[in-house]
Amino acid sequence: MKKAVVILIVLFSIFSCNKKEEIVENKITKPKTKKVEFGFNYADFNVVNDTISKGDSFGSILQSQNIGDIKVHDVVEQVKDSFNVRSIRYGKPFTLLRSKNKTNKLQVFIYQPDALTYYVIDLRDSIAKAYKKIKPVTLKRKIIGGVLKTSLSETLGGEDVETALASRITKVFSWSIDFFKLKKGDRYGLIFTERFINGKTYDGVEELEAAFFEYKGKIVYAFPFEKDTLSGKVEYYDDEGKTLKNFFLKTPIKFSRITSRFTMNRFHPVQHTWKAHKGTDYAAPTGTPISTTASGVVEATGYTAGNGNFVKVKHNGTYSTQYLHMSRILVRRGQRVTQGQTIGLVGSTGLASGPHVCYRFWKNGVQVDALRLNLPTGESLTGNDKTRFFKQIEPLKRELDSIGNL
Repeated sequence: MKKAVVILIVLFSIFSCNKKEEIVENKITKPKTKKVEFGFNYADFNVVNDTISKGDSFGSILQSQNIGDIKVHDVVEQVKDSFNVRSIRYGKPFTLLRSKNKTNKLQVFIYQPDALTYYVIDLRDSIAKAYKKIKPVTLKRKIIGGVLKTSLSETLGGEDVETALASRITKVFSWSIDFFKLKKGDRYGLIFTERFINGKTYDGVEELEAAFFEYKGKIVYAFPFEKDTLSGKVEYYDDEGKTLKNFFLKTPIKFSRITSRFTMNRFHPVQHTWKAHKGTDYAAPTGTPISTTASGVVEATGYTAGNGNFVKVKHNGTYSTQYLHMSRILVRRGQRVTQGQTIGLVGSTGLASGPHVCYRFWKNGVQVDALRLNLPTGESLTGNDKTRFFKQIEPLKRELDSIGNL
């Protein structure tokens, strides 16, 4: 019996040792990866990330920290040539790096005015130092295309592209395409570059390299080109070297819809009578910017019972345009305005059943239908410029055509 007990004790001891060894092995872990940000190893500090609150100042933030014998006034004087402490703004992020010992003393203050830039105020020496840094930016080329599913903005949103690109595209094509008339199923292709900060944080679109849209059954291309390489000014041209920038914009507001066209016999929604409607109505939310479709001089501003708040612009001896029912007028009589400049905001003043702008057009003193006019276009490239342009766009056009199966 004693012999059996001894054998059991030995077996139990062996089993217990093996089990203990297994537990020790399972506790082995890999060392944590140290995070480096703004050029500092976060493992060396107690790190606090925060944003500037209302009423905060550089001085108040420092005074709320343990800064020892350092005086805020002295710090401000020491760094003023590199960092303007009054430049910090509400809502902007900042980081505090504090010592890991018992004092938890502030070592470094880091302020980020934007996603790309940051300022470092280093308090570790007897004299504070400040310097500005720009985060490295990586450009990545992106090619997308297909058919429009809904609006341009929603289609681009489905491709994980910032909505600001839709506004840029609309501006490029604003002389050639009425985006209200793009239809579901129309083809498109875009080549552009995106910015990434530190290779990972998305920072928007850098450049639109090339684009096309199918509009009324025709393919309209856009390629950027520097005609004057010294000025660096970029204009957009189609695949034949014709400028996309015409004398008039297609519409006075972006992303809207036509609710009433030019006609000599329309039932007025407010007066409930049949009469001529010598303009084109574009519905849009109250407050939507209204742009002058061409450069010129403000000929008249004011208010009438029918037109509400209005602005009329004289472009030259042949053409004039007028914009009605504004909620607010932003220009004055005699003021020179440039094409695309905001001259007022959409409203429903005067005889209007809802917020919209009535866009009226004069040619040689006679009101005409702007949608039916063959309006003057811009210049085309010639000579060496045209040769250089065709050479530049050849590979881009080939890529675009492959996207849309053209």
